[in-house]
Amino acid sequence: MTMNTFYDLMSDRFMILVVNIINIEKQLFKTYSCRHVYSQLFRAGTSVGANYEEARAGESRADFIHKMQIVVKELRECNYWVKVIINAKMISPNDEAIRFLFNESKELLNISAKSVVTAKSKTK
Repeated sequence: MTMNTFYDLMSDRFMILVVNIINIEKQLFKTYSCRHVYSQLFRAGTSVGANYEEARAGESRADFIHKMQIVVKELRECNYWVKVIINAKMISPNDEAIRFLFNESKELLNISAKSVVTAKSKTK
């Protein structure tokens, strides 16, 4: 059995985030505004894992930093749309799925932002 690296574990977390975004679709397709907000969340949230994989395959430190900055940007947007869903009561704030998305997107954002800072500091 091989031991997962930090990067493999992060990839897994991004995949779980995406799957959870996909799984709340049915709860949000009730009204036009819910569909619109879900579409925005879907676009931002489902891109983060793919962008993270691109960053892992970066051709240089600068390429890695650039792609991780995209991950950070998309996670910020993802977290924003989750907050809209909660604040507009599109899904109950007590719903386990939306709480997971809020906490996980925030955690992944903090980790990804720190990765960018660390990578930039090693460039100097």
